[in-house]
Amino acid sequence: MTSFRPLIKAAPLLLALLLAVPALADTGSNATTIDLSAEATRPAANDLVRATVFAEASGATPGELAKRVNGMIAEAQTTAKSYPAVKSQSGATHTYPVYGKGSRIESWRMRSDLTIESSDTAAISELLSQLQASMGIASLVMLPAPKTRKAAERDAIVDAIAAFIARAQVIAEAMGNKSYRIRHLAIDSGGGRPPVRPMMRAAAMASADAAPMPIEAGDTQISATISGEIELLE
Repeated sequence: MTSFRPLIKAAPLLLALLLAVPALADTGSNATTIDLSAEATRPAANDLVRATVFAEASGATPGELAKRVNGMIAEAQTTAKSYPAVKSQSGATHTYPVYGKGSRIESWRMRSDLTIESSDTAAISELLSQLQASMGIASLVMLPAPKTRKAAERDAIVDAIAAFIARAQVIAEAMGNKSYRIRHLAIDSGGGRPPVRPMMRAAAMASADAAPMPIEAGDTQISATISGEIELLE
């Protein structure tokens, strides 16, 4: 469920829509009530790129691995800081044993993640091409930035309310040109979660002079559903 805060800017339009609904009136206990819903979608530009890169290595001891992997992550963070438009954040780190015959530990393996994101597609594409020289890419996703998503969500909610009122009017007229009142409304907005593209691209597959990774943004459809109950009036 979403709060009504995103609707503040749309208040004039919402007021106009609600004024179109017939005035409330007292009804008896035998009044007819009808449940209905309406949905609307608005496109939101995928103007934010988020990727997870990882450093992974094997070694005889956890201490040896930590030194190697942490060094790779530190180097990647330094590279990322050279791109002011890109934000980076340390991710999960896993260390686990590799067993051989007789369930004896033969070696250790360690992996550490680094998440980077930016609205500058060119910058993050170039950064990823550099990081691939020593790291793998676990996932890459294009999604709307929070501000872009909220704007599309607000517009979708307004459209869904208008569709709900129009549908309620059709139902009232089909029931004999009766007037109606809205008893309650529930607003649900969400959906439009872009799938994460798993990459699992090994560093050995890349080279230091790799070309910038092509990134196709596209749109995400943001939906809003209005459900509620109307009461037909005599």
